[in-house]
Amino acid sequence: MTLRVNTPKTPYDVIVCGAGHAGCEAAIAASKQGADVLLLTGNLDTIAQMSCNPAIGGQGKGQIVCEIDALGGEMALNADFTAIQFKLLNTSKGKAVQAPRAQCDKKAYQLRMKHVLEQQPNLTLFQAMVDGLIVENSSCKGVTTSMGFSFYGKTVVVTTGTFLQASTHIGQSKSEGGRLGDHTAKGLSSHFIKHGIKLNRFKTGTPPRLLGNSINFNGLAVQSGDSDPTKFAFYDSRTDTEMFHVEQNRRWPIKGSHVLGSNLVKCFLTSTTSTTHKLINDNLHLSPLYKGDIIGTGPRYCPSIEDKVVRFSNKDSHRIHLEPEGVNTDEWYINGLSTCLPFNIQQKVIQSIPGLEDAMIIRPAYAVEYDYAPPTQLKLSLESLLVDSLFFAGQINGTSGYEEAGAQGLIAGINASRKALELESFEILRNEGYIGVLIDDLTTKGVTEPYRMLTSRAEHRLLFNHGSAEYRFLSKFETYNLHSPSRRENIRNQLKSVKTWINILETNKASSGITYAHQIKSVSTSELTFPESFYNLPRSVKEEVIYRITYEGYLKREITAAKRIKNAENFVIPSSFPYTTLPGLRTECIEKLNQIKPSTLGQASRISGVNPADISILHIYLERFNKLSKDDSD
Repeated sequence: MTLRVNTPKTPYDVIVCGAGHAGCEAAIAASKQGADVLLLTGNLDTIAQMSCNPAIGGQGKGQIVCEIDALGGEMALNADFTAIQFKLLNTSKGKAVQAPRAQCDKKAYQLRMKHVLEQQPNLTLFQAMVDGLIVENSSCKGVTTSMGFSFYGKTVVVTTGTFLQASTHIGQSKSEGGRLGDHTAKGLSSHFIKHGIKLNRFKTGTPPRLLGNSINFNGLAVQSGDSDPTKFAFYDSRTDTEMFHVEQNRRWPIKGSHVLGSNLVKCFLTSTTSTTHKLINDNLHLSPLYKGDIIGTGPRYCPSIEDKVVRFSNKDSHRIHLEPEGVNTDEWYINGLSTCLPFNIQQKVIQSIPGLEDAMIIRPAYAVEYDYAPPTQLKLSLESLLVDSLFFAGQINGTSGYEEAGAQGLIAGINASRKALELESFEILRNEGYIGVLIDDLTTKGVTEPYRMLTSRAEHRLLFNHGSAEYRFLSKFETYNLHSPSRRENIRNQLKSVKTWINILETNKASSGITYAHQIKSVSTSELTFPESFYNLPRSVKEEVIYRITYEGYLKREITAAKRIKNAENFVIPSSFPYTTLPGLRTECIEKLNQIKPSTLGQASRISGVNPADISILHIYLERFNKLSKDDSD
């Protein structure tokens, strides 16, 4: 695509600001919906940059990536094709909490995603730094850039990541930038505040990178990938064109990037020592975190090494994972050693760890502090409650992680395009998937620290096993046209096959004299037998059949509970509902309801500060309100 003439009378349908993981998914999703999309980024060479660990997935996160794929996103395919090691986590536990994870080639991931964007129909890429919004009558009409010219759009998606008023910290050294050596977005914060959007500060960090040939791997525990990799994307339902949409259209020469399912590297495990901890404790006064130079709250589930040493002072050591950043580089990521201590202290800390005594730091660790917009200012569609046609996705909403960002980008992109095309909004509810839990948590409960998805956040996680995402979202595909007709048909047929085979296995007996279904529930996996034709089924079908039979009782209970919640979710609250006129509602409750503007009674029940008594009162008045509205319409 070329940059076309763009005026207030000929706007783009969607403008996406930022090309990180949220921005890429937003742009692709919007263009797939048929919208004319412009993707703006401050640097075309850092599209989909893996600023921290070059890994995708993990507990709670791997399930999100599978859901992104099931809803038409790109992250799963990009991770699969650029992965250099696959691991399925929690294999000793039930399948509901098992999660795929992949170590990716950092540069291959970035370059492949850029290539996908370059080839995507209806999508234009352009390098420009957005520094302001064009807002008329509380509706966003476009953006201004640092180059002095503007772009106009029917909708705008903001995905600024950690770049909003960002600063990096290494000891007493402080500089501007959302990544070390990169730019910062300065103008947007003032524009948000001008239009009533509140901002707060968060902080995140990253560990040092080491030169691999300076590490002594002898004696360190080896962490190999799985021999039978669990991939993120669903391949049984895809045509070859949908699966290899980049690889077939262009040569893809990066080593390892096209070898789907390959395990090319090994990772290693070491740990901190008492010497490490003494060094950190003795130099805490030099850390910006403990000096008060950083006011933003950091991620509780991914703390700095300073925080770990202080908070867990009874522990003698903490695990450190050594992970390669790619197959064409000797740069290694030191997972578990995030810090913002001065560089000379970082060197001493590194040398106090077994295997790293002579290791050479080639990129120092640092912390990043940045603005974010509390997500309770958003609708479930991720559109702003304060500025019409303005959407937010990714770390600007107070989240952490590539996966959470990608999921938000996908939903914001679909909704921005649907709004531009004057179609109804698209929502995933919390009883439908991890993405629904993520967005409901953000928009209803808000955040007090960078939000990370955990399996424990999903009350119906038994229904959300990573392999079932396509089946769970089938009704969404049908309604919102998220996939090609052939893929939808394949998914429908697979789901029919799942149901057929469950019936076969429940009614037919194995050679042992008990039904195949009873056998699945009572014997070890290695002893299972099936009818011969079962072995010829697609892997995704076989795994779903076994999962549903194994957890049959639990799944029925969860489905019943989810239906009860769905009834509350179906009880719609009009956007103009007059909370202040309701006698019996507490002042705190009215303030929260007016601020968040829940779209359903179910969402209202999850707002902090709204108690069950408030919900009962609200329920009564909503029924009365709806009855009066119906009578008026009659």
